[in-house]
Amino acid sequence: MADPAEVLLDADERMDSAVETLKRELNGVRTGRAHPSLIENLPVDYYGAMTPLKQLGTIAAPEPRMLSVQVWDRGAIKAVEKAIQTSDLGLNTAVDGQTLRLPFPPLTEQRRKDMVKLVHNKTEESRVAIRNVRRHAHDELRKSEKSGDLSEDDLKRSETDLQAITDQHILTVDTEGKRKEAELLEI
Repeated sequence: MADPAEVLLDADERMDSAVETLKRELNGVRTGRAHPSLIENLPVDYYGAMTPLKQLGTIAAPEPRMLSVQVWDRGAIKAVEKAIQTSDLGLNTAVDGQTLRLPFPPLTEQRRKDMVKLVHNKTEESRVAIRNVRRHAHDELRKSEKSGDLSEDDLKRSETDLQAITDQHILTVDTEGKRKEAELLEI
């Protein structure tokens, strides 16, 4: 069956992946400041293929409350503009040649609260994903013990290590969520 060290290493890597996914998703949650990561993965219908915005142009933040997108293909300007306007970011675009300017209005109190709820939901989803990885690894360890490949003492030791890994990742998720929440509530 599976070696306990391999099971723990696999669980650790999968939990790391859940944390990285959360960090990426939280970067896309809008705060009061403009940051290119807010729109870089925005899907654009580019000649029938859904393409991330970062593959269609250069995204920059020339001012704290403004993003600019320098679109490389003139034919893609309308598609990029449409993708930005239909996104849930609530941004309006100003087209200037091949450059789109996106001014960021200040967040209202209600919008900030909605964003905080979104952050809570994303962090909870990550916690659930981490606990699912723990459950799967725990099942693998139990199977090894039942088949006689792992002693009861080794099972207990591995379960303790697995819980420590899980606790560490949950703490990281909570820290990232609190950091983003503080960023959202900052005026």
